[in-house]
Amino acid sequence: MRKADIARAIARATGLSKNDISVVLDSFIESVSGALEQGEHIEIRGFGTFRVVERAPRTGRNPRTGMEVKIAGRRAPVFKASRELRARVEKARGEKKNALWPEEKAA
Repeated sequence: MRKADIARAIARATGLSKNDISVVLDSFIESVSGALEQGEHIEIRGFGTFRVVERAPRTGRNPRTGMEVKIAGRRAPVFKASRELRARVEKARGEKKNALWPEEKAA
């Protein structure tokens, strides 16, 4: 699904114009991007969380030559789906498993 498909679906559901929805989607994406750029944590209840993590420097290998390559540390955006979203996705696939991830079961 692309951004245009999302805008079309929301426009159909709300009765608003596709152009208005596109402006809202662009503003949402810009807001999330800007917040992540500042290192903020974004939580959308029932959907998931966006945050920035620090990736440590490490040593990798060039798959073609096998030589070691130094990979610098970096900041990376990550998304973690909420329990509700994971449960909906699992239910849609017809799975009967518990919606909790192993680390959440232990908590």
